[in-house]
Amino acid sequence: MYLMDELRKSGPLPDTGGIGEQLREISTLSNLFQKHVGRSLSVNDTDLSAMEHLMKEGPLSPSDLARHLDISTAATTVVVDRLAALGHVHREPHAHDRRKVVVVPSPASAQAAFETLIPMLAGISGVASRLSESDRETVERFLADVIAVYSAAIPARD
Repeated sequence: MYLMDELRKSGPLPDTGGIGEQLREISTLSNLFQKHVGRSLSVNDTDLSAMEHLMKEGPLSPSDLARHLDISTAATTVVVDRLAALGHVHREPHAHDRRKVVVVPSPASAQAAFETLIPMLAGISGVASRLSESDRETVERFLADVIAVYSAAIPARD
C-alpha cells in the first residue's frame, strides 16, 4: 500500500469502490494463473505468450510471431528454439513460399495447455450460467466498458 499512500498525497484518487478492488484482484489472480500455466508447460512468460498466439492464430512466420510478441526477430528465434527444444512447436516450410518457414504449435502441447485451462474455464462458465439473462447482459456490458477504458488508456502504437 506504500505506493497508493504516496499517490494519495498528490490528490484524491478516483473512487472505484469494491469493483475496482475486485478488478485488481482478478488481474492479480490472472497473472498468477498465467504463471501456473507456464510452469505446467515448463515455459517462461514470453514463451507462453508465443504459444498462445500460435494456438489462437495457427502457424505463423517467425516475423509475424515477433510482431505479435513485440520483440525482435532475433529474440523470436531464441523463443522458437526454446519451444522447439521442449517439443511445443516445430518449424515447417511455408505452404506458398518455399523461402519461408512457419512455426506450428504441437497438438500435444496445445492439449496440455487446454487441460490446465479447462477447470478454470469450466468454473467461470458455471458462475456465468447461474446469472439471469438480464444480469448476464449487465455484466457483459460492464466488462465491455472496462475493456474500452483499458484500451483507451493504452497509447497507440506504430
